[in-house]
Amino acid sequence: MAFIVKKIINGKDYYYLNENKRVDGKVKTKTLAYLGKIKKDAEKKKIQIMKKMEEKKETKIDKEDEKVNTKISIEDITSFCKRKGFVYPSSDIYGGFSGFWDFGHLGVELKNNIKENWWNFHVRQREDVVGIDGSIITNPKVWEASGHVASFVDLAVVCKKCNNKTKVDKYEFGKVVCEKCGGEFINKGEFNTMFTTRVGPIREDSNISYLRPETAQLIFTNFKFVQENARLKLPFGMAQIGKAFRNEIAPRDFLFRCREFEQMEIEYFVDPNENCPYKIGNTEILVYSAEMQEDKKDPIKMKIKEALKKGIIKKIWHAYWLEQEFLWFIKLGVNPDRFRIRQHLREEKSHYASDTWDLEYNFPFGWKELEGIADRSDFDLKQHQEHSKVNLNMINNKDKKIIPHVVCEPSQGVERAFLVFIFDAYTYDPKRRNIILRLHPKLSPIKAAIFPIVKQPKFEKIAEDIFNDLKKEWNVIYDKSGSLGRRYARNDEIGTPFCITVDEGSIKKKDITIRSRDTKKQIRVKISELKEILKKLINCEIEFVAAGKLVK
Repeated sequence: MAFIVKKIINGKDYYYLNENKRVDGKVKTKTLAYLGKIKKDAEKKKIQIMKKMEEKKETKIDKEDEKVNTKISIEDITSFCKRKGFVYPSSDIYGGFSGFWDFGHLGVELKNNIKENWWNFHVRQREDVVGIDGSIITNPKVWEASGHVASFVDLAVVCKKCNNKTKVDKYEFGKVVCEKCGGEFINKGEFNTMFTTRVGPIREDSNISYLRPETAQLIFTNFKFVQENARLKLPFGMAQIGKAFRNEIAPRDFLFRCREFEQMEIEYFVDPNENCPYKIGNTEILVYSAEMQEDKKDPIKMKIKEALKKGIIKKIWHAYWLEQEFLWFIKLGVNPDRFRIRQHLREEKSHYASDTWDLEYNFPFGWKELEGIADRSDFDLKQHQEHSKVNLNMINNKDKKIIPHVVCEPSQGVERAFLVFIFDAYTYDPKRRNIILRLHPKLSPIKAAIFPIVKQPKFEKIAEDIFNDLKKEWNVIYDKSGSLGRRYARNDEIGTPFCITVDEGSIKKKDITIRSRDTKKQIRVKISELKEILKKLINCEIEFVAAGKLVK
């Protein structure tokens, strides 16, 4: 920091602008400029010089930033998440365990916020969806009836050149090459990806069971109970969030493909002879039909209802849920231009699906499935009815017995959603020389950080009182270590949307400053009104600059 020094030479005052710098562990003083003989003029000249120095510094930063590679890789995100306490390799002190990840103090908060927001949007805010929570291990006959024991397989392959082991879909074998070296793959046979386990103390074939590879089947086996207990009438959905396990041949791309993960999904039941009562909005998205893929054409941006009208999307229910899933991400601040919907080719559809569309996101490693939205028709309920010998039909709105169709199954992994929100929020700010994690406030692990401007009891007492009050409502932190700028930077990096500072005005006028993570703008707000204003800011019910008196 530059400062003015007065020197008396031959009885006269002379003013200089000096700066202290640490060189090789020692503090050295450097004279930056002569400011004149009059103190007021010296102070004005100091401001002018400091402004020019700041402009030069910003120009230098901008030039340096041109050389910075701002493209984010999966390795960058993996490193960032570990460094900041979001995600760690499981059992890292023992070298980790491929396909398994542990969530740290910030990661678990973000993950829980994602699940809570999904549940609010898909269940609590709707009248036609209820929730269940099924068991991870269940009767193995469930997986025999569903077709998973016979059909839940991947094709294991190994590269001739580099010995890279991975999996491919059956229809891809012979058409794709090794992504590492371009070598040809050798077929090593089919591999069932369900984890087996044993129930009971005796090891014998009769007590073999499985860790569930998906959450859907527990909805189907509990269909009759939930429908009758909740007195549900068609159309309706059953939602579930829970763990699933797949013994992936080649887990990769950080959280994108894991062996243990969480799913958020809905099985939405309808009478196929009844119309959808909901309207499709004017949402636009890139559409990539099976026909476009087969004809080697590019995806086309269009309204979802236009794709339905043209027959690209066959059923209105499918169009409706595709739009709903896309809107959930958009309402939480994700860039809509990074999404597309892609229809499965005939040969890649699952054994239970009559039609499937994926909501895909353009990750740094390419367009990848974020969420599958399958039309399972009446496959699952019929299978379980046949194998269990239990009647799974219900009375429709015309007093006829039917087996409902699952016309749509919005199903996504929590970890993939986690990746999308992190990738989309991760921003390098050249002027701040810092990473800014621009998460939606509803998702941010920490909603606000409370600071005393300096370590003095008069500021600390007020800051601690505010912290103790706000922590009853949200996950907030109290931080008094380091400079104010450094505290801001720390919180920008972990996605804290608002920083609250207690200063001299807090003592005199009973107000504080709130700083916005994204704009760096600050407003002053009365302490008595802080909680209500913060609530509105977190829920995006009010513009930041309208929430208080703007600090200029």
